[in-house]
Amino acid sequence: MSLLPRTAEEFSSAEYWERFFRRRGDRAFEWYGGYTDLCGVLHKYIKPRDEVLVVGCGNSELSEQLYDVGYQRLTNIDISETAIAAMSQRNAARRPGLTFLRVDATQTPFESQQFRAALDKGTLDAMASEEGGAAEGGLAKRMLVEVGRVLGVGGRYVCVSLAQEHVLKLAVEHFVGEGWAVRVHCLDGQGGTSDPESSSCALPVFVLVCTKFRQPPPAPLLELCQGEDGAAQRHTTVPALLGAVRECQAYALLRSRLRTGTDPAHSPALQLLHPPSGRPRYTLHVLDSPPGTKVPRANHFAIFIVPQGRETDWLYGSAEGRGQLARSAAFRRLVVVAMHRDQHYQDMQAVQSELSSMVMELAPPGMPTNQQVPFLSVGGDVGWREVVHRGVSTFSGEFAVEDVRGEDGQLYRRLIFLDSAGVVQSESRLGQPSGKGGSGARAEAFPSDETEKPRS
Repeated sequence: MSLLPRTAEEFSSAEYWERFFRRRGDRAFEWYGGYTDLCGVLHKYIKPRDEVLVVGCGNSELSEQLYDVGYQRLTNIDISETAIAAMSQRNAARRPGLTFLRVDATQTPFESQQFRAALDKGTLDAMASEEGGAAEGGLAKRMLVEVGRVLGVGGRYVCVSLAQEHVLKLAVEHFVGEGWAVRVHCLDGQGGTSDPESSSCALPVFVLVCTKFRQPPPAPLLELCQGEDGAAQRHTTVPALLGAVRECQAYALLRSRLRTGTDPAHSPALQLLHPPSGRPRYTLHVLDSPPGTKVPRANHFAIFIVPQGRETDWLYGSAEGRGQLARSAAFRRLVVVAMHRDQHYQDMQAVQSELSSMVMELAPPGMPTNQQVPFLSVGGDVGWREVVHRGVSTFSGEFAVEDVRGEDGQLYRRLIFLDSAGVVQSESRLGQPSGKGGSGARAEAFPSDETEKPRS
């Protein structure tokens, strides 16, 4: 019998959770992973000496495992009398310092600023699932207010969540309004649970870490980190942070889809960003061989790197051209990688090293774990490009004038409208270079807003 609720409103119902834990019995239920999945990020923000409130503990083993490694100041609360009774009985002898209380998280009996940390694994998601127009999220908001009350200055609310947009928006807007710092970690792995009586999904798990300040910062502190120890990427607004989280979720869904293959007629594309600047660094197109294609047994996966300045060539810049390239390469899956202007690439070896760990996440299903993945290219180097002018046109938006080295080894000057960056608007061959990477002829005048003609 399925233990999942029939409606979203049941997730915030005490009666539903009573039925859930009675049917579940003594078997622990782990939303969003267990201790081994989460310990890295939890230990980073919660210390063994901290007084910790575990919100919505259920019958998860997480508190027990934290207790066993030294976290012995844990107060666990849940709205389910069945869950609290079972957990108290299970731990009375072995873990006498582990406290379990039947308490509503929206109105607790604790003193203000009593705790140093509040740990929430799935409770916010459940409480924010209530429906009902203007009242939507009311329970979750009351819980967040109560969490803020019982945490001391410097305290942290650590929330493990799938970060559905309405849930994350509710929490982030609340804590930003209170003057707290907000950091979000996107963890590897998938959300849901492996339990056969539950559903699973391809979405990643996120850990929301909200820190209480004595005085609000002059501007919102909003950060996103990839993995447990990834560098923090700063965002200036709540919508920007929500957008970055959506990108993480979209990438996870793409990886999940790629594990079972792709439709050869519609090759997916994705961009890898340059963390310091936040600008696109690589564009990747993933192409699978059509069913029935004869591919050598050892040709599972390869990466083709397009030299700088060549990404507009028909073979690399069009779906038909990339399809022809993939057929010629004869691999089960080919990833075609294009480099972006305004980014520096040292040499082909450095590019390969940078891409190695990233592209392996896109490997085809069934590829042997020790399979060598070749990097392919033309010419053996990263190519050459120099942006000599950038501007904004009333008619065409942003544009760039750049010098590139063509397939014939000659230098060309191109005009690119950046909203159609894969199309060369105009091109002229330049004279002999006057120095390394330079050109002997340079246009000093560029079309102005008044003289430029709109594109046809």
